[in-house]
Amino acid sequence: MKRIVEIVPARPGWYARWRVDPKATRCYAVTLWALLEEGDGTGREVVGVDCVGQWPGADDNEAGGEFVRYLFQTPDSGQPDDAEPPMTAELRSSGPRLQPVPSA
Repeated sequence: MKRIVEIVPARPGWYARWRVDPKATRCYAVTLWALLEEGDGTGREVVGVDCVGQWPGADDNEAGGEFVRYLFQTPDSGQPDDAEPPMTAELRSSGPRLQPVPSA
Protein backbone atom coordinates (compact mmCIF):
# COMPACT_ATOMS: atom_id res chain seq x y z
CA MET A 1 0.00 0.00 0.00
CA LYS A 2 1.28 3.48 -0.85
CA ARG A 3 1.50 6.26 1.68
CA ILE A 4 1.51 10.04 1.27
CA VAL A 5 4.87 11.56 2.15
CA GLU A 6 4.14 15.20 1.33
CA ILE A 7 1.37 17.37 -0.14
CA VAL A 8 1.96 20.77 -1.73
CA PRO A 9 -0.43 23.15 -3.49
CA ALA A 10 -0.14 23.31 -7.28
CA ARG A 11 0.71 26.63 -8.86
CA PRO A 12 -1.82 28.09 -11.31
CA GLY A 13 -1.41 26.84 -14.86
CA TRP A 14 -1.10 23.08 -14.20
CA TYR A 15 -3.76 20.81 -15.73
CA ALA A 16 -4.49 17.08 -15.82
CA ARG A 17 -5.72 15.91 -19.24
CA TRP A 18 -8.11 12.95 -19.40
CA ARG A 19 -9.39 11.08 -22.47
CA VAL A 20 -13.16 10.84 -22.11
CA ASP A 21 -13.82 9.09 -25.43
CA PRO A 22 -11.67 8.10 -28.43
CA LYS A 23 -11.89 11.59 -29.97
CA ALA A 24 -12.26 13.90 -26.95
CA THR A 25 -10.18 15.02 -23.99
CA ARG A 26 -10.98 17.15 -20.97
CA CYS A 27 -8.61 19.11 -18.73
CA TYR A 28 -9.12 19.96 -15.09
CA ALA A 29 -6.91 22.30 -13.07
CA VAL A 30 -4.46 20.51 -10.75
CA THR A 31 -5.04 21.72 -7.18
CA LEU A 32 -2.28 19.84 -5.36
CA TRP A 33 0.71 17.54 -5.83
CA ALA A 34 1.21 14.52 -3.59
CA LEU A 35 4.48 12.63 -3.12
CA LEU A 36 3.67 8.94 -2.64
CA GLU A 37 5.89 6.03 -1.74
CA GLU A 38 5.47 2.29 -1.31
CA GLY A 39 4.94 1.01 2.24
CA ASP A 40 8.53 -0.24 2.35
CA GLY A 41 9.92 3.24 1.55
CA THR A 42 10.77 2.54 -2.10
CA GLY A 43 9.14 3.51 -5.37
CA ARG A 44 8.34 7.19 -4.91
CA GLU A 45 6.10 9.02 -7.37
CA VAL A 46 4.37 12.38 -7.63
CA VAL A 47 0.71 12.59 -8.61
CA GLY A 48 -1.43 15.65 -9.23
CA VAL A 49 -4.96 15.77 -7.84
CA ASP A 50 -7.30 17.79 -10.02
CA CYS A 51 -10.13 20.10 -9.00
CA VAL A 52 -12.70 17.29 -9.17
CA GLY A 53 -10.60 14.98 -6.98
CA GLN A 54 -9.18 12.65 -9.63
CA TRP A 55 -5.61 11.39 -9.95
CA PRO A 56 -3.93 8.77 -12.12
CA GLY A 57 -4.46 5.32 -10.65
CA ALA A 58 -7.39 6.19 -8.38
CA ASP A 59 -10.14 3.57 -8.28
CA ASP A 60 -12.99 6.08 -8.31
CA ASN A 61 -12.05 8.43 -11.15
CA GLU A 62 -14.69 9.61 -13.61
CA ALA A 63 -16.14 6.58 -15.40
CA GLY A 64 -14.56 6.02 -18.80
CA GLY A 65 -11.82 8.60 -18.26
CA GLU A 66 -8.20 7.66 -18.95
CA PHE A 67 -5.33 9.86 -17.75
CA VAL A 68 -3.29 11.26 -20.66
CA ARG A 69 -0.76 13.67 -19.14
CA TYR A 70 -0.11 16.77 -17.06
CA LEU A 71 0.38 20.02 -18.93
CA PHE A 72 1.39 23.52 -17.98
CA GLN A 73 0.21 26.75 -19.56
CA THR A 74 1.29 30.08 -18.16
CA PRO A 75 -1.74 31.74 -16.56
CA ASP A 76 -1.47 34.73 -18.93
CA SER A 77 -1.81 32.42 -21.98
CA GLY A 78 -5.24 31.19 -20.84
CA GLN A 79 -6.62 27.72 -20.30
CA PRO A 80 -6.28 24.76 -22.66
CA ASP A 81 -9.12 24.51 -25.20
CA ASP A 82 -10.51 21.42 -23.50
CA ALA A 83 -10.35 22.85 -19.96
CA GLU A 84 -13.39 22.67 -17.73
CA PRO A 85 -13.87 25.93 -15.82
CA PRO A 86 -13.39 25.26 -12.07
CA MET A 87 -16.80 26.69 -11.17
CA THR A 88 -18.72 24.41 -13.56
CA ALA A 89 -16.80 21.18 -13.04
CA GLU A 90 -18.97 18.46 -11.54
CA LEU A 91 -18.33 17.79 -7.88
CA ARG A 92 -17.60 14.24 -6.90
CA SER A 93 -20.11 12.52 -4.67
CA SER A 94 -17.54 10.54 -2.66
CA GLY A 95 -14.90 11.71 -0.23
CA PRO A 96 -14.80 14.31 2.53
CA ARG A 97 -16.30 17.75 2.02
CA LEU A 98 -15.72 20.94 3.99
CA GLN A 99 -18.60 21.65 6.34
CA PRO A 100 -19.47 24.98 7.96
CA VAL A 101 -18.45 25.32 11.59
CA PRO A 102 -21.51 25.87 13.80
CA SER A 103 -21.44 29.08 15.78
CA ALA A 104 -21.21 28.76 19.53
